[in-house]
Amino acid sequence: MRRQSIGASETALDWTRVLLAMEGAALSGVAIFAYSRFGGGWALFAALFFAPDLSMLFYLAGPRLGAVGYNCLHVTFVPLVLAVLGFISARPLLVQIALIQIAHIGFDRALGFGLKYPTGFRDTHLGRVENLLPWRKRSASHLGS
Repeated sequence: MRRQSIGASETALDWTRVLLAMEGAALSGVAIFAYSRFGGGWALFAALFFAPDLSMLFYLAGPRLGAVGYNCLHVTFVPLVLAVLGFISARPLLVQIALIQIAHIGFDRALGFGLKYPTGFRDTHLGRVENLLPWRKRSASHLGS
């Protein structure tokens, strides 16, 4: 028996979300491992792990500025540049902060939270937040338009 095309694409979409969640978990795990090998203290890690989420305060100024502020601290480019600067300048604290931020970004991606669109906080590059977690049952409402 052949699957309906909507069922096949829905299955592919679910697998894509699972793969993206696994990728995020791997990114977070590798960053945590590197942080532990780089000699970072766990008090600093705990204090800064959720610091990028303070960028959500930008949403108080509206969704457009909120998305820009949030994305600036949740895109991997920023901590990668910070890590390179830390290596070049021989400042291990910069590398440690970069690894904490990378671990946070991977954690967010593993949970299904992506970069934000200016249309609203729940609109991300991974889809709408309420439909993202790969282990949650999705409603039939996503089939419309």
